[in-house]
Formats: sequence, C-alpha cells, structure tokens
Amino acid sequence: MAAMQPATAIAVPRAKPKLVRRFFSLKRLQDNWQLYVLILPAFLSLLIFSYVPMYGVLIAFKDYMPSLGIWSSPWVGMKYFNQFFNSYYFWDLMRNTVGIQIYGLVVGFPLPIILALALNELKGGTWKKFSQTITYAPNFISVVVMGGMLVAFLDPSTGIINHALGLFGMKPIAFMSDPRWFKTVYVLSGVWQGTGWGSVIYLAALAGVDPTLHEAAIVDGATRLQRVWHINLPSIVPTMVILLIMNVGSLFSMGYEKVLLLQNPLNMSSSNVIATFVYQQGLINGAYSYAAAVGLFNSLINAILLIIVNNIARKVSQTSLW
Repeated sequence: MAAMQPATAIAVPRAKPKLVRRFFSLKRLQDNWQLYVLILPAFLSLLIFSYVPMYGVLIAFKDYMPSLGIWSSPWVGMKYFNQFFNSYYFWDLMRNTVGIQIYGLVVGFPLPIILALALNELKGGTWKKFSQTITYAPNFISVVVMGGMLVAFLDPSTGIINHALGLFGMKPIAFMSDPRWFKTVYVLSGVWQGTGWGSVIYLAALAGVDPTLHEAAIVDGATRLQRVWHINLPSIVPTMVILLIMNVGSLFSMGYEKVLLLQNPLNMSSSNVIATFVYQQGLINGAYSYAAAVGLFNSLINAILLIIVNNIARKVSQTSLW
C-alpha cells in the first residue's frame, strides 16, 4: 500500500494587526488629504450645529429652569412624556399631523415623477425651457409670501378663486375658516410649489438612461408610451424608492411655519399639529421641558419609521439608504 501523503495545511489569512490597520488608514489619509480638507467645513458645521447641541435633549427628562441651567435642573424622568400621552389633545395632534402628511404623500409623490417623464419627452427648444421655468418658479416663493397669497386668493369676498367659482354659479367658500378645507389647501398649495423642483431629481436619473435601449425599442416597433413605461420608468425606480423612504421617514417632520401662517381659531381643529404645538409650548408658553419632550417623541417616531421602511425596501426592491 502506498504511503499516505501528509495532509496539506490550508493557509488561513490572518487579520492585520491593529497597528497595521492604523498605518494603512493614516496612509490613506495622507494620500487623500485634499478630499478630507474639502469635506472638513461640512463635517464641522454638522458636528457643531447638529450633534453638539444634542445634549440639550436632557431637558426633556428634567424640570428645566433657565436660572439653574441644564445640568443643575432637577430630574423628573418621564413626567412630561406621560403628560403628553395622557393629554386630551394627543390623538387630535397625531391625527392632524399624520393626516396632512399622508394626504401630501399620496397626492404629491407621483406628480414629480409624471412631470419628469413628460418633460423628458419634450424636444429641446423654447417650449421645453418655458415649461421647466414655469414649473420650477413656485419653489422660489417664500413661505410667508405663499401664506399671504393663499389668504388673499381664497378670501370669500375678494379672493380670485371665489370670483371664479361665482362665474359658474357657485356660492363663495370660506376656505380658510372651514376646518374641512384646511388639509386640501395646505397639501395642494405645497404640491403646486414643490412639484416642479421635485422633478429635477427624476430628470437627472432619466438623463442616465442608455439611448441604445430606446433605439432598439424603436426598431422593434415600440410606441413612445411603451418606451416610457418599459424603459424610462424602470430606470428611475431606485430613485423613487430612495425618495419614498426619505418621505415616509420624515412623516412626522412637518414644519410649523406654513401651518402657523394659515392657522386661525376657526380651523384650529384641523390645523393644530405637533410642530405648531411644540412652537406654542416652547416659545410662547415657555414650557421648555414639555416642548422638548414632545419634540423628542416626534423625532423618535421619525427614526423608527425610517428604519422600518428602509428594511422593507431593502427586502422588496434591493434598494435602500443603507
């Protein structure tokens, strides 16, 4: 019997020592120092203005007194969170905030996609530039001016909208004082203002579509609508997924400025949202700890939604933020 050959040892790669890994990272830093210098201002601004002030969230768990400061104010634990959860207006605030945001997401999310696909089909020329200018321009109107325009245009007596309705024999509608109209006014004005600018991202994605795909489809006899449906639309699906994740993850991140400008005592039942409540409690009533607790709860909900939606998107479409 032939002698058995000795077993060949399998070479197992050894992990690089910590000092070696550090050397390579320092070497990489030295080789690309220009890029690190370029990103340094943005990193410092993010660190100084976004992360360093986060220690102030401690006042949500304290009975904050400006005379004592953040560290010396007494701890109260979950007192203000429980106060908010048990308040009679908790569900009203949640319903108004979620209702407006979901309404805006359902109406506003598809429109930039449709507009981008339409603009992409226009041939270069005066009409395309004019269309882009008209659709982008509302984005540059400030929130204060937008609020003033809505109040003026929707006035029951002198508003241009009610004058137009009168031409069709309809009675004037008190848009700004009827709670049933507040969500529609808020959402549709936001859609009008942001749809054109939101289409820019999709137009950038459409610019990367390989022209040979359209040439092959034309040879096969595909119509323009078929090419849009089977080539352009699938090419922007990853962009759509990323933006959908970000929109759902910011479902509770509703700014208070526009709501505050359109808010009045008559539509308060529909316009009072978490953002305006935090503004009122923190800056007007001086309840800093209470406002911080409500704001922290709002941020935690956004973070949880972002993680959940991102995980779902990664499993369903293989596209995610991380």
